[in-house]
Amino acid sequence: MRAYFEGLAALASGAEASIGAGVAKASRLVADAALSGRTTFAFGNGGSATQAQHFAAELVVRYKDDRPALPAVALVSDVAILTACTNDYDYSVVFSRQIEALAKRGDVAVGLTTSGKSPNVLKALAAARARGLSTIFLTGERGRGEAANWDVGIVVPSAETAHVQELHLAALHLICRFVDEERARRG
Repeated sequence: MRAYFEGLAALASGAEASIGAGVAKASRLVADAALSGRTTFAFGNGGSATQAQHFAAELVVRYKDDRPALPAVALVSDVAILTACTNDYDYSVVFSRQIEALAKRGDVAVGLTTSGKSPNVLKALAAARARGLSTIFLTGERGRGEAANWDVGIVVPSAETAHVQELHLAALHLICRFVDEERARRG
């Protein structure tokens, strides 16, 4: 247990240096979109799917302080779409089909994959870029090479899935915090 927490603490203490610039850039993209009425779409698989839902909920409902709802959608939540797309096509297009249907130029796509190799996340980001969305890619060390392909790559320098997810959550919370602070600044 001690080793786990020590590893997490080491990652967290170096997070400003390792992911801070990416988080700052992502924060500006999401804030500019959300505060202009554009939508943030979030998606991932497994634990990353739940983080996508959590992130969208923080934008739509609230992060800390009461404020008007902001447009955000977790593409992992509609069971009918997920199962129909998987049945009629395949799981690799489950998020990109939704981007094609819902997204508009100026929106933001946030893809989470700890490995950096999830085909459905990568296809959705490609579809988003083709439609004129800003693309934000959150991953771990194994996805470092892929991160350069997107507008913002946030790479947690660890191959330990749990630690990557823990820092992804921190990054998403920092983005939400910035959005709320920017909203207050803009009045």
